[in-house]
Amino acid sequence: QVQLVESGGGLVQAGDSLTLSCAASGVTFSNHNAGWFRQAPGKEREFVAAISRTGMSIYYGDSVRGRFLISRDNDKNLVYLQMNSLKPEDTAVYFCAAPKSQTYIPTRDLSGYDYWGQGTQVTVSS
Repeated sequence: QVQLVESGGGLVQAGDSLTLSCAASGVTFSNHNAGWFRQAPGKEREFVAAISRTGMSIYYGDSVRGRFLISRDNDKNLVYLQMNSLKPEDTAVYFCAAPKSQTYIPTRDLSGYDYWGQGTQVTVSS
């Protein structure tokens, strides 16, 4: 059974940094792309970042590009999201996701992901 577990969320001030982790089990993570999404209250789930199975291809959402960094450690079955220069509008529940398919190009599309974590809350105060 595939399981994704996010950790590292919390309450920070604007301008601070925070790093989220996503631990995968029940799957050989190096065979799957991975992505981070977020959902703020009353809003749709939004693409944040995606990384290919090898880490060679990386994509970011427009609102986080230049501030967030996605990375992975396949030996440890972990994916990270380093968030810098946080803003109040970054406040959301952040989800880790992975597709069943073993393609090489990650997608920004929600529908391309089959496995989801429970999410971790990130709150940025002004």
